[in-house]
Amino acid sequence: MVQRRRHPAPPSLTREPGQTRESNWTNWAGTYSVQPQRRARPGSADEVSEVIRVAAEDELSVKAVGAGHSFTDIAITRGVLVELDRLRGVLSADPSTGLVTIAAGTTLRELSPLLWQAGLALPNLGDIDAQTISGAISTGTHGTGQSFPGLAAQVRALQLVLADGRIVDCSPEHCPDLFDAARVGLGALGIITTVTLQCVPAFALRAVEAPAALEAVLEGLANTVQNTDHFEFYWFPHTKRVLTKANIRLPADTELDPVGRVKGWRDDEFLANSTFEVVNRLTSAAPALTRRANQVAARALTPRQYTDRSYRVFTSNRRVRFREMEYALPRKSLAYVLSEIEAWLARSGERIGFPVEVRFTAADDIPLSTAYGRASCYIAVHQYHRRPFDRYFSAVEKIARSVQGRPHWGKLHYQSADELAPLYPRYADFLAVRDRVDPQRRFGNDYLRRVLGS
Repeated sequence: MVQRRRHPAPPSLTREPGQTRESNWTNWAGTYSVQPQRRARPGSADEVSEVIRVAAEDELSVKAVGAGHSFTDIAITRGVLVELDRLRGVLSADPSTGLVTIAAGTTLRELSPLLWQAGLALPNLGDIDAQTISGAISTGTHGTGQSFPGLAAQVRALQLVLADGRIVDCSPEHCPDLFDAARVGLGALGIITTVTLQCVPAFALRAVEAPAALEAVLEGLANTVQNTDHFEFYWFPHTKRVLTKANIRLPADTELDPVGRVKGWRDDEFLANSTFEVVNRLTSAAPALTRRANQVAARALTPRQYTDRSYRVFTSNRRVRFREMEYALPRKSLAYVLSEIEAWLARSGERIGFPVEVRFTAADDIPLSTAYGRASCYIAVHQYHRRPFDRYFSAVEKIARSVQGRPHWGKLHYQSADELAPLYPRYADFLAVRDRVDPQRRFGNDYLRRVLGS
């Protein structure tokens, strides 16, 4: 069971009498907060190694944290919290091969413009780019597009610092089993210091966004997903309306036609952030208004088309705080899952103001990837941060589990190791690598004990 209580501070474990405890660290969503024994900001792999060595001498756990955008307690530690904000920037970029090596603390938001300057781009992105590259791959961040797997599938090499302080460069040719597991490593195998990605030539995207009827979208879904580079839609609960988003890839030298300043402010800032915040505060105070608010929101959306650099189209500015659960499903189960969620909402009387997001990715071969071995449909449910979410999320999880759904590692879920192991054919392979590189569980915490069993 996921616990969201504030973690109590442990007894003092510092070497020096009188040393003050570090200040609290809280993740973006506010779901978890902890007061670690120490906070470290290393600027190199050697400094990361020293932090781990000293922590081991003092019998402290160690966890690396990036932007703190995971909704779970995956980065929580009462020992040494390693912040990666000094490990930033593009270390090398080869336009001829598309291989780019990046420091682990670089955020996707920082990375994309730098790649564009080099004539390169990430082949796919999610709609939030606040995450660091190491955190994004470690939790299985993905975008949408039938032919495009998650971000971790683009990794070609990693540098990690292991529990014994060794700095290891791994790739399909060197330490392949460690590389294989560490692409989606949950922070369980070591601290990533550099990531080498396979990028593609820079490209533009033509975005076509439009409201539609849920039934019509589902009826034509197979054809739409097959013939659209990047397709997703948002269903407004308690209505039959959705917002569709279709992005078509174009050459980088295509004449750009970005969203106008006024319309962009109206749609993306005023409606999607400021007004949405006000509406959520209102419906939190008066939940009975939620259905009507969703109906109005669904009808307020107007079609729009624009063309811009790929990363500007993929991502959005999200300022309204929320909680999120996301499940990877077999694609054929989507209509069933949505109908079951709709039926549960009707039976339960629960009122949900956030749209349900639906995306699609290709299969991959990463042991703990939610898309391992199967093309996947992702369904993400959200709740405003001032409203309770356990009842809604528990109901959605029960439905998702009935079709062998796999929970996103960085988003809230209630599953344990015994329940997760059968969902991943190579789960035991991952555990074997972990037993070898971190037998003392230097990088362990409550989250990993829940999802990995120790």
